[in-house]
Amino acid sequence: MFRYLALDFGGTKLAAAVAEKGNSRQFQSYRRVLSPENGDAKTDLEIMLSLAREVLDGSQATAIGVSFGGPVDATTGTVRLSHHVSGWENVPLRQWLEAELNAPTRVDNDANVAALGEYRFGAGRGCRSIFYITVSTGVGGGWILDGRPWRGANGMAGEIGHTVVDPNGPMCLCGKRGCVERLASGPYMAQEARSRLQSQPQAGQLLRRLAENNLANITGQLVSEAASQGDDLAREVLERGSRALGVGIGNAANFINPELFVLGGGVTKAGELFWEGVRRAAKQTALPEVEFEIVPAELGDIAPLWGAVALVEDL
Repeated sequence: MFRYLALDFGGTKLAAAVAEKGNSRQFQSYRRVLSPENGDAKTDLEIMLSLAREVLDGSQATAIGVSFGGPVDATTGTVRLSHHVSGWENVPLRQWLEAELNAPTRVDNDANVAALGEYRFGAGRGCRSIFYITVSTGVGGGWILDGRPWRGANGMAGEIGHTVVDPNGPMCLCGKRGCVERLASGPYMAQEARSRLQSQPQAGQLLRRLAENNLANITGQLVSEAASQGDDLAREVLERGSRALGVGIGNAANFINPELFVLGGGVTKAGELFWEGVRRAAKQTALPEVEFEIVPAELGDIAPLWGAVALVEDL
């Protein structure tokens, strides 16, 4: 029996699952935990190893597929760094897992892996070219072109989160201004909402109530909830983020012309206001002759895990 161990190192969570060959879209076992506050690479590795052994329950993995939330050298399985967790610089993750769990391992960036999952098991089934975008703690993307992952010359293809859509916009973590991620990711939208509430004492009354008048309680999810209930300030923040993402998608459509854009991640659950803004801005930005669809991911938060399975199914 082929047993595939799938691991997902996210920015805020760690997950592990086991799938058997032929049982598509159903895990035999699954575990997910939140990353500890102030954790680092060492703590993540310790927790993930524990999760892996728990889901394997004494059995041996045929192969291990890994989704990692940050730049990865997919050829060697080395993590270059994490933008959200310290200590991940140049960590030979593939080598470490093969030594600890005694199974061939493949490692790739989470967006690339989720793209593969949606292509093979989710919303991209039947397409030849898709661009998967995750909009959550950060914003990243993964290409499937002519049925195969496309990583680019240095493995950095798909970084739509760092497409500049407003050169005069706020400073992003990467050092540039007006990136899609700086405007559309959950943490940055929450930061923007807090900043506006501080400078506009009479604005965002509904959002303030939802946050129990404590700005520290504001999250991207709370901004989305307030926007759906008609809070003007929250709507402005959400619309700004959705427009930034839509402009990035429209530009990507002009560059590569995929059949389908598949959007996943927590921010995409923000409701129809978000989706309308993304689709409108994308269509306004793309050439009229460029045809494409923008659809929700089908696999949700487990897309990276199914992509990790797809990474090693053909080994």
